Amino acid sequence: MTVQSAKTGGLSARKCEAALHWGTQKLVVADQAAQIDLDLFGVDLKTEGPVAAFQIKKNTDDCCVSYQIYSLARPPRLLRTITGGRFFSASDRHLTGRIAIWTDDAAAVNGLDDLLAVEMDYLPTYVLRFEQGRMLDSSNEFQDYFNDIVMRVRAEINPVFLQEFKLSDGRLRGDLSSDFSRLHRLRIVKTQILEIVWAYLYSGREQEAWRSLTEMWPARDVERIRLVIANARANGILAQIDGVSTSSARAPKNRVWIFKQSEVTPAQPIYLWRFPPASLADRNILDTEVTLDLVIDSAGKVSSAEPAGGGADEGLMSAVKGWKFIPSMKNGHSVASQLRLITSLKR
Repeated sequence: MTVQSAKTGGLSARKCEAALHWGTQKLVVADQAAQIDLDLFGVDLKTEGPVAAFQIKKNTDDCCVSYQIYSLARPPRLLRTITGGRFFSASDRHLTGRIAIWTDDAAAVNGLDDLLAVEMDYLPTYVLRFEQGRMLDSSNEFQDYFNDIVMRVRAEINPVFLQEFKLSDGRLRGDLSSDFSRLHRLRIVKTQILEIVWAYLYSGREQEAWRSLTEMWPARDVERIRLVIANARANGILAQIDGVSTSSARAPKNRVWIFKQSEVTPAQPIYLWRFPPASLADRNILDTEVTLDLVIDSAGKVSSAEPAGGGADEGLMSAVKGWKFIPSMKNGHSVASQLRLITSLKR
């Protein structure tokens, strides 16, 4: 497998290409793309066997990426493509042995009612599972995540501004002649209301979504915006999904066994990165070696990280959350494992 700058233009053109290789043959995943990111490699999706998954942005100006899942059988083949999110990231967040693909529905809501995705702190989220060739919506299994969004957004809403928004026309087009500060705060409240509605709607709680909308939106505009929201969702990632997971959000979640490094083929790094020191005073950490005890899930993502001793700064511990690995293997299957890693800014 290769992910590299394109051979025509290359770095000067800021174009990328990726390919899967077997024997003397290769399958081109993408060519002349603005950005390619390897999200999974060698990961066992149970019913699909080991796979690789790529995030691909064709053009720099595109808002969103496509996610392509390939079987690593010989010859490799494309199993599924899904588009419309600003990111895709597969992980076993709760260490239950079932890998989920997290994404947002950015393409569906960008421009919705004159609001841009960049204005939103909490875009509508999907949690997907790819099983037996079907892409299933499993967001209802993660209601705690969505409840946390609702709690945080509700706490941020200014009651005075909310009342002011409820007296508006909802569209805010009649407020364009108003002072910019008023329009700005009304747009913030409008966005916050939509974030709450989306958190309920995308986690399978439609009644709560529409109830919240009715409570907070200008009464004369509720039916219009409800239809706008429903149409946007129907034309987004939902149109690419094959069904809804039947697993219950309240089902017991038994954690998988976390293997020691000596018990498995160890995880191998794909992507290790961190921000450089913020100031000259911090540059003494360039030569500092830090030992980290990591738990790597079966998707190759960092489930937890603890410094073994001192020396770990805040920037490093924040960066660790985004590191990616080829997961540990046992009997031909990807598994969760412990990994002790020695790192420094120069390594």
